[in-house]
Amino acid sequence: MAPPVPLLAVRGSDGTSLLRGPPHCEPHAAFQRDCRPSRCVTFSRDGTLFGWCNGQNVSVVNPSDGAVVSTFDLPKTALLEFSPLNNILVTWQLYTKTQDSPQGEANLQLWELRSGRLIKALYQKKVESWCPSWSEDEKICVRIVNNELHFYENNDFDSIANKLHMQKVSDFALSPGAQPSKVAVYVPGSKGAPSFVRLYQYPAFGGPTAALANKSFFKADRVTMHWNKKASAVLVTASTEVDKTGASYYGEQTLHYLGVNGETALVQLSKNGPIYDVAWSPSSTEFCVVYGFMPAKATVFNLKCDPVYDFGTGPRNAAYYSPQGHILILAGFGNLRGQMEVWDAKNYKQVSKPQAPDATHFSWCPDGEHIVTATCSPRLRVSNGYKIWHYTGSVLQKWDVAAGSELWEVRWQLLPDGSFPERPIKYQAAPSQLGSTQAPPTQAYRPPALRHLPATPSSKLHEDEPPQDLRPGASGEKSLSKSALKNQRKREAKKAAKQVRLESVTYMRAQVLKSRRAERRHSIKLKAIEELKEQQASGKVLQKNQVMFFVSACLTQTT
Repeated sequence: MAPPVPLLAVRGSDGTSLLRGPPHCEPHAAFQRDCRPSRCVTFSRDGTLFGWCNGQNVSVVNPSDGAVVSTFDLPKTALLEFSPLNNILVTWQLYTKTQDSPQGEANLQLWELRSGRLIKALYQKKVESWCPSWSEDEKICVRIVNNELHFYENNDFDSIANKLHMQKVSDFALSPGAQPSKVAVYVPGSKGAPSFVRLYQYPAFGGPTAALANKSFFKADRVTMHWNKKASAVLVTASTEVDKTGASYYGEQTLHYLGVNGETALVQLSKNGPIYDVAWSPSSTEFCVVYGFMPAKATVFNLKCDPVYDFGTGPRNAAYYSPQGHILILAGFGNLRGQMEVWDAKNYKQVSKPQAPDATHFSWCPDGEHIVTATCSPRLRVSNGYKIWHYTGSVLQKWDVAAGSELWEVRWQLLPDGSFPERPIKYQAAPSQLGSTQAPPTQAYRPPALRHLPATPSSKLHEDEPPQDLRPGASGEKSLSKSALKNQRKREAKKAAKQVRLESVTYMRAQVLKSRRAERRHSIKLKAIEELKEQQASGKVLQKNQVMFFVSACLTQTT
């Protein structure tokens, strides 16, 4: 049986359309493009439903043939989501108060999809974690309410089946996959007590002793929790808003590992700086972390939190595994230049190095062969459009919006796991009339105080590191022993401290020189003022420019 052809939803100021692709995405004949601007679009998890809101109503169709499934009179809807088995449509709109409803109206609504019946209306003021979380079989649904997690069973929202009460609980993550379901719960620290994350298996919530795993840590204003696909472990990125050491305006981040078997660990990162991204491999046996001051490092770790492969440094802040897990793309978007490094994730061999400047969006096609990058408003209001790529770096299709229009979102159709088998990796660029792009060589950043000096090893701010197997003296081993890793970190810390001292000395020298110049200018000005005073006292008539200088100097002294 031939694999399905994925669809690409495109939402912008000119309306909403479905494209049938790749490699070349053409309008889907079964879908009638909606010319009205849409607030949101979404696919169901199995790809059999597509929903959108155009400011008048919410429509749900079967994307394969365009048949209408349901229509809802909900013009203010801002977000949509389907339950895993497509039984329920969740809609959310901004919470507002009116004279007729001073307490506000319930803005989170759960609808029975086939009949269009309203099942439950709830209050959800914040957009964060707005949508309830379901287990894949829809036997469990959970949402956070004040200091409690409310659990519902079998989509019965008239009664709460279970509660998990923890003082000041502020976030949670329900595990993917089959039963039994697990939940990761985060409680921020207060009054000197540390923050912590605990793992529970539903419905065993009998206090701390019932937890599958517990990890405490300081320096956490918020966390992001990432379950792996098999629900055997969760990664927790803990962040603070402010770095009290003053080393970074990103704040501070640490990465923690919790396994459902009770094992916990702090993931040791070999470079100081922010943690930009964390990505689990679909195999659930390893994960990639992008971290450190620019140029950032990227490292793959195993489930023991030992480094498996070090990609060195580069202009990157994101990591994306293909749906099959055989390809890993490291990329630098946002304030970086859009460089992408495409890697064979099993053999750690680089496939290509394309560049997508000004890209604000990246996503894999379910086939594991193609990707889409896009420049969207409001992040960037110029040069809006998208590109369809082959992972070997070839641009297969390029589309730019018409003048005066904007692109707001592109989204691939979701398809069930196994829809596309893993294919052998190619290293030659796929044929394309648009060719391919390769990232130009970049030069290391140098601060203004050093730019007038010749480039020397002592004045180089960043030391670029190649991948571990391309470094001088590399033995070809994919991992380091714990003692070797410890020694490597000591060397890198010593080197970083030396570099910080060098930068501090350079900065102080520049400040001293600037101060001396200012003092010199000030003394010259004082001497000129005294001379003008003597001339004025002797009865000499001052010229106009001398009077202006004298008045200006006196005012400066006064202030």
